[in-house]
Amino acid sequence: MKKVVRFVNYLTKIEYNIATSDGKTVDVFEFNYQPEEKVLKAWAKHFRNHYCLDSQIDILREGTGLSRKDFLIQRKFPDEHTKLGSGIRSGDFAEILIADYFEFILDFWVPRTRYIDKTVRDESKKGTDIIGFKYVTEDDSPSDILIAIESKAKFSKGKCTDKLQEAIDHSSKDQFRLADSLNGIKQRLLDEGRLDKVQKISRFQNQTDNPYIYQSGAVAFVLKDSFSNEIVTSSTTKNHANNANVIMFVIKGEKMKELVNKLYEYAADEA
Repeated sequence: MKKVVRFVNYLTKIEYNIATSDGKTVDVFEFNYQPEEKVLKAWAKHFRNHYCLDSQIDILREGTGLSRKDFLIQRKFPDEHTKLGSGIRSGDFAEILIADYFEFILDFWVPRTRYIDKTVRDESKKGTDIIGFKYVTEDDSPSDILIAIESKAKFSKGKCTDKLQEAIDHSSKDQFRLADSLNGIKQRLLDEGRLDKVQKISRFQNQTDNPYIYQSGAVAFVLKDSFSNEIVTSSTTKNHANNANVIMFVIKGEKMKELVNKLYEYAADEA
């Protein structure tokens, strides 16, 4: 997956930072999508495999009477034509893009197990949105990092000044669901026979005996026309359970709903 990086470069950090009401710095990015056919096709394949591996789609659709495209649209991808499904599409897109940024740009290992075993396609998967790991050395080090990230996206027009605060508040709860989220990732990796990765998860399951740095992330993804500094300045981390280690982003982009639906369309057409 490391080769799929070009679309992540559509994210550009703006030159200035904005602070929350309690003085925490927030990085603001612009998502400047370019309609490059070759990139979109590679991106669509990468995106599709979060929901259904290309190596498994024919087995999964066997008996349904559905083509690959229709199987993905009717059984795997959130429904474009329902209000709930449309919102899930936006949320999933944002989560996957943020996971890509942390993996391809910031060099974290981000397991991709969250979407592939969803049983209800128009519901968000329970647990932490994104979990990433960074190893300082080959051996366990107290400087190793686990980051748990909560992402909130709104790609419809209108006021969205609460989106970063919503991500911050949900991020504060991650410490209570982290154990279950790690166990879920570990179980999926074990089912796939990826024992080397299972051991990497084990390293982070007992911070008391195996110390590491626990970081929290909160990300808001909004339309450029809806963005204002108030999204940041009205937010605070003062009640966050991991107040000293919170990383915050706001991402703003244009015509995001159109891009999201186009990416899902390509992902189905190219299967």
